Amino acid sequence: MSLSFVDRLANADRNHDTFVYIAAVIAAFNGLLFGFDTGVVSGALIYIEQSFGLSTFMEQVVASSVLVGAMVGAMTGGRLADRFGRRRLTLASSVLFFVGSLGMGLSPNLWTLITLRGVTGLGVGVASIIGPLYISEMAPPDVRGSLGFLQQLMVTLGILLAYGINYIFAPQFLGVVGWRWMLGFGAVPAVALGVGMYFLPESPRWLVENDRVDEARDVLSRMRAREDVDEEIEQIEEVSERESEGSATELLEPWIRPALTVGIGLAVLQQISGINTILYYAPTILTNIGLGNVASLFGTVGIGVVNVVMTVVAIYLVDRVGRRPLLLVGVSGMTVMLGILGLGFYLPGLSGIIGYVTLASMILYVAFFAIGLGPVFWLLISEIFPLRLRGSGEGVSSFFNWSANLLVSLTFLSLIQRFGEAIGFWTLGVFSLIAVAFVYFRVPETMGRSLEEIESDLQENTVVGADEKGVEASSQD
Repeated sequence: MSLSFVDRLANADRNHDTFVYIAAVIAAFNGLLFGFDTGVVSGALIYIEQSFGLSTFMEQVVASSVLVGAMVGAMTGGRLADRFGRRRLTLASSVLFFVGSLGMGLSPNLWTLITLRGVTGLGVGVASIIGPLYISEMAPPDVRGSLGFLQQLMVTLGILLAYGINYIFAPQFLGVVGWRWMLGFGAVPAVALGVGMYFLPESPRWLVENDRVDEARDVLSRMRAREDVDEEIEQIEEVSERESEGSATELLEPWIRPALTVGIGLAVLQQISGINTILYYAPTILTNIGLGNVASLFGTVGIGVVNVVMTVVAIYLVDRVGRRPLLLVGVSGMTVMLGILGLGFYLPGLSGIIGYVTLASMILYVAFFAIGLGPVFWLLISEIFPLRLRGSGEGVSSFFNWSANLLVSLTFLSLIQRFGEAIGFWTLGVFSLIAVAFVYFRVPETMGRSLEEIESDLQENTVVGADEKGVEASSQD
């Protein structure tokens, strides 16, 4: 069994891994931007509604406008990362997020706010794919899962940071303009990412792909033992030499279709199983059942803490038990919690305890998401696509993820307003149940394998199954 993330970190100097962990933590700040924006709008929305007198539909537009930009950023970011490099795109995403956040805080009217949320979304969309991609290409195979989960840990820390900022800047402290401080604070982590990434090197795999082998060797020598560097350079060169630059249309070729199916399938199911209905609208849902504005914001802080803690648990487990077991446990638990959450709204006579049932179900739902579908999706799409198509594959998967996010965010409040909360959450529960079946039948295990080995499995029409021996990939859909 490989050493755990904690064991490797404790022995970092001896194992030549200190630089790997530093680079991974800085790159994972991409996730902090992603998470901060997801969390901050949930609290700001209550007061934006009061400032502008928003209808339910316009609340959804404000919350989801960032997703339009994120879709564009995700769809173009992968190809741009393949062309210009992972590092440059990360710097660009930090600039977009900085400009968007500062502009939102200073917005003179509603439509300026919506437009600048779209600009912020461009940065978020790029950040959502570049972070996992950079980390996966820098990390050695035996801790790639743990380091890949740092991105999701930073997402959860970003959400928790946003919930804390929302509570601090609530109107009883700064009046109704507190939402401006909530949104504007996003400029701070954007600066931190930009400064940190400025001092990091480019991905060694991208450097080899662009005939900069000496630079790649220098980067790897800071992260691996000498014998590991030589072997890894040979593997990367072998893959690079037999491949020309990939076209996005190659993602439709039969040999890569299993990877594309997993990427798009998990992307859509992660969103339509409802996570962002909780993260975007938790305060709104809690105020609807009788909690005050400040009490609702405080409740979301509890959700954020659980999200962080369970992501840390997932980091510990991912390179011990694998990706598939975490996914199966996570989506199964999400299904049960959505059923209970809907039941809490459906049964009569629960007005006295419905707030507690709702909050407990939401917290447990987030806990199951945080150990499975949340982090594993982003990790897998950074692992399963071949080198020349990795940016494009992540971009397409992320585009579908943001598109599904937009669909749910634009419709969920209207759905529960028309049919009731019970029907809304049970609908999400059905999609979560579908996710259980999809994971069981379609998602491969990638634990402990190099990116080049995973690519070879695809070329040979096999993917690593739950038994780690390989199962025949279904390329005839």
